[in-house]
Amino acid sequence: MSGRDPHSMMEEAVKELYGGSLPGVLPRRWERFSDVAIMPHGSFEGDGWSPDEPLWEAVAGALGAKRLARMGEVSGEFRESGVEMLLGENDWVVRRESGVDYGYAMTRCMFSAGNVNERRRMGEVVAEGEVVVDLYAGIGYYTLPALVHGGAMVHACEWNPEAAQALRWGLDANGVGDRCTIHEGDNRNTAESLAGVADRVFLGLLPSSDEGLEVAMRALSPGGGTLHVHGLAPSKDHVSWVDGVRSSASSIRPGSDLFHSLMRVKSYAPHWDHVVLDLRVA
Repeated sequence: MSGRDPHSMMEEAVKELYGGSLPGVLPRRWERFSDVAIMPHGSFEGDGWSPDEPLWEAVAGALGAKRLARMGEVSGEFRESGVEMLLGENDWVVRRESGVDYGYAMTRCMFSAGNVNERRRMGEVVAEGEVVVDLYAGIGYYTLPALVHGGAMVHACEWNPEAAQALRWGLDANGVGDRCTIHEGDNRNTAESLAGVADRVFLGLLPSSDEGLEVAMRALSPGGGTLHVHGLAPSKDHVSWVDGVRSSASSIRPGSDLFHSLMRVKSYAPHWDHVVLDLRVA
């Protein structure tokens, strides 16, 4: 099977397992990193499939992976990933991206490979010595680039204990723990001590980070600063979403001069885009 593309290799391996035929449609896209392959949600489900170890071994072997997993639905107040292990019991993975190591338990913490450019950008826009408050730090998606490449001081707020543990691993692995303080718990409470300290605030929560806007505005220094507000906007009408965020920010901090630019991160769902508003508050 050498020299074949991965999909053809998987098709050949599965056909061999099922006597020369396919019991269903094979996925054409997947994530592959380290020794793991992560299949899309719904793969190998339905009548005809025998979802057992021989199938998982055949698929993993064809893709050159030792572990196999399947995407699930993000759920719960802690935004748990829903990834299901199909082959292998250890769910701990390490991704190296743009010179940053991220470690996490993939069945319990989420990671969006599609946000790679935005993670890289946060390492580029942060200036050395800036104080950053990350209201939804997770495993360090934006905190770690800001520390590794931006040279910032970061206050990372996170209420999922699993994600906070992964973030501690990332701080240690990247050698930047001395410039980051983790605030565990609901950021509406933990960020009370951070009023007026921030040059920049990350609000990286989807589908909406609106609930954190008031906390973020309080965290900005008296002289102002920059908010990076994530959200979902209609693909054909980003302007209305921007106007809504600007209006909310103005009501929280009346008299502010607001300057903005908008970044489209990726398509999130049919007719919806993941966008980030860089809002400069002066």
